[in-house]
Amino acid sequence: MASFSLPHALHGDGPHKVIAVHGWFADRSAYAPIVPDLDRVSFQYALVDLRGYGEAIQTPGAYTTAEAADDVIDLADRLGWERFSLIGHSMGGSVAQRVVARAGARVRRVAGVSPVPASGLALPPEQWELFAGADTEPANRRAILDVTTGGVRPAAWLDRMVERSLACSDAKAFRAWLDSWARDDFHTRLEGCTTPALAVTGQLDPALSADLMRQTWLRWFVRGELVDLPVCGHYAMDEAPLALIRVVEDFLRADGA
Repeated sequence: MASFSLPHALHGDGPHKVIAVHGWFADRSAYAPIVPDLDRVSFQYALVDLRGYGEAIQTPGAYTTAEAADDVIDLADRLGWERFSLIGHSMGGSVAQRVVARAGARVRRVAGVSPVPASGLALPPEQWELFAGADTEPANRRAILDVTTGGVRPAAWLDRMVERSLACSDAKAFRAWLDSWARDDFHTRLEGCTTPALAVTGQLDPALSADLMRQTWLRWFVRGELVDLPVCGHYAMDEAPLALIRVVEDFLRADGA
């Protein structure tokens, strides 16, 4: 276990180092739609594969956000990045908050894209059943994708996203990750946090909404900010890639340190 290093791909060679963490449904390929248009002069991005995903699909682990935070910090050490910023999508947003809670002095800025709050995400029984069965039921994954993008996305896109999700994740790990990101609550470790923190939500996403961020993210982070993207759901990288890049990179650039 100790010798494990998060698989990652580096993009750019700028002085501002950024680690990007994917969500529940994908490995680091989740960021593929935005990679071509990132600012590679100002930033250097490390896109990672968490345990149970992508190049780490067969890597054993507890599959928890706490373990993932340790893995991210370990990667920063291996890369020689004393200070860095974080981007986290959905489940990856929870991982990013864990990193802030554990190594806040090292984190320049954190941007959550439809981030799961550090308090977890309460799901009604019928929704929990849908999510809990998504490890082995492609139809469940498709239904989740459809609902969280407002029911307006093309069928072919939904099908492609399901296929990618199944191909890049281990079913056992996928199920275990759900218990952690949905049920773990560590928000008290973030209350009063002064790390600049941006939450980006999509107006078509009923689950990780702007209202939820106001009740959670903006209450915990003293320097919290919120941007609610129109005509966008839970998957801003696919649905509004250029808008997402502009919002996130402008936020990261605001750090003059």
